[in-house]
Amino acid sequence: MRFCPYAHRVHLVLDAKKIPYHAIYINLCDKPEWFSLVSSSTKVPAVELVNEPGNPVLIESLIICDYLDEKYPEVPLYPKDLLKKAQEKIFIERFGQFINAFYYLVLHDNPEQLVDTDHYDGLVVYEEELKRRGTKFFGGDSPGMLDYMMWPWCERFDSLKYTFEQKFELSPKRFPTLIKWRDFMIQDRAVKCFYLDGQTHAKYINSRRSGQADYNMLYNEAKRVKLG
Repeated sequence: MRFCPYAHRVHLVLDAKKIPYHAIYINLCDKPEWFSLVSSSTKVPAVELVNEPGNPVLIESLIICDYLDEKYPEVPLYPKDLLKKAQEKIFIERFGQFINAFYYLVLHDNPEQLVDTDHYDGLVVYEEELKRRGTKFFGGDSPGMLDYMMWPWCERFDSLKYTFEQKFELSPKRFPTLIKWRDFMIQDRAVKCFYLDGQTHAKYINSRRSGQADYNMLYNEAKRVKLG
């Protein structure tokens, strides 16, 4: 599914490591029959390893990304130091708290009721940690695994002003370091490979909020342009 942030994570790692792959986007409301044969859980993302005996399939974004990092070590995304690697994984796991808060906001029936709720409290630790490290990215001079595992939801920040006007935008005063980080991330080659702007994300989010998630939005728009 093109708009799945968990699948987005896998695309980022594949593109960062320049691993050749073929992507098939699954409509979650109308999954093809063959998909259950590839992935018994029918969850996305799922990666079929066609160069391995038996074409095994991996699921869960973090499991897939960790596998890719170890399988293709030429562009390492984790620190070599085992303790630092473990600490990065803690930050990745902790980011799930913000993910839950983000979805609570964007899928809420009446977001006006949430104006006084601190949806970004879960990002404070990342603002402070990046400031402490004093680097452009959590990974140093270039993005690492933590950067890429956070990015799909951070890319969607810009969609909020198109979905809910400006009431829920990330505060430059509260998160100056993360906002600079976001600007640096947008210039990263792997991020550019799969990047969608805020208006496009907002259009999909609004379709999902309406109860009619348009999983084929980009395909249908491209088809209309071609036919026109």
